[in-house]
Amino acid sequence: MELLFVRHAQGEHTMNPPRSLQLRDPGLTPLGQRQSKKLQDKLPLSSDDLIVISPTRRTIETAQLWSEGAACKQIVHQAVGPRMFPLLAASMSYGCDSPLSLNVVKEAHRLDVITSRYSAWEEGINAISESLFEQTASEFLSWCKGLDRPRIYILTHDGTITAYRQYLGERNVTRQDFLGETGTYLMQIQS
Repeated sequence: MELLFVRHAQGEHTMNPPRSLQLRDPGLTPLGQRQSKKLQDKLPLSSDDLIVISPTRRTIETAQLWSEGAACKQIVHQAVGPRMFPLLAASMSYGCDSPLSLNVVKEAHRLDVITSRYSAWEEGINAISESLFEQTASEFLSWCKGLDRPRIYILTHDGTITAYRQYLGERNVTRQDFLGETGTYLMQIQS
């Protein structure tokens, strides 16, 4: 099985750091909207595809623009929410990495939601301990395997992608390995 991790397009929170990193619920910039549409050519989708999306507005907006006209399945999954990398104290987390409320995801965006039993929805996975993240990642990968799909697209954040890379055994990953906007990273997972 292939997991194709895709970093979200440019978000408003990146425009004036570090102050802008405290924005709550940042959406896409106009450039981010164009980057999302370009994903249609870079990674064309069909009705057979599945995108697993982080519970943030910028990832949901990226998915909506990328999948326009494709009618693919989209699910918001807590296990691919924002994740600090490297892990720091929860007090160091940014406002932009707070997940949308469950009601907003379900009602305003009309998306199906999968939660993790290892963290509260409001907290997400951003600052949970490494051991809880490992349990969450294991649960998530088992869920993916149970879907019996050859490829799953995972639309998420640079820190989350790097945390999964480390969890799956890649050594010496650092912030230098973060992907650029709409960058991709393919992981092969044994079924």
